[in-house]
Amino acid sequence: MKYCKFCGEQIEDECVLCTKCGKQVEELKTSNAGVGIPNIIINNSSSANANATIDGDNVALREKNKWVALILCIFLGWLGAHKFYEGKIGLGILYLLTTGILGIGVIVDIIVLLFKPNPYYV
Repeated sequence: MKYCKFCGEQIEDECVLCTKCGKQVEELKTSNAGVGIPNIIINNSSSANANATIDGDNVALREKNKWVALILCIFLGWLGAHKFYEGKIGLGILYLLTTGILGIGVIVDIIVLLFKPNPYYV
């Protein structure tokens, strides 16, 4: 048995990836060194970065605080302040021109924001 250098969880000696945090704890051992077969490195991470990029879709994620968005929605939702905070300019202008889509959009957004994790990514 050995310990993960990232989370301290006890794992088997043969493990290359930690079973708790999923991080790679050592290089893969190859029995075919020098044969021309490349090493496979698995680098999984469950934590998202504030400016993470998903390579396949080129999507940039921005971290937002749930409580800031909720306070903005409660007090300035009819102006679309929470939409501007999230970077959704088009919806912010729509909320501004329609008084929060006649107040119904603000109520729906309050409920949706209550059930989002903190932080959430837009």
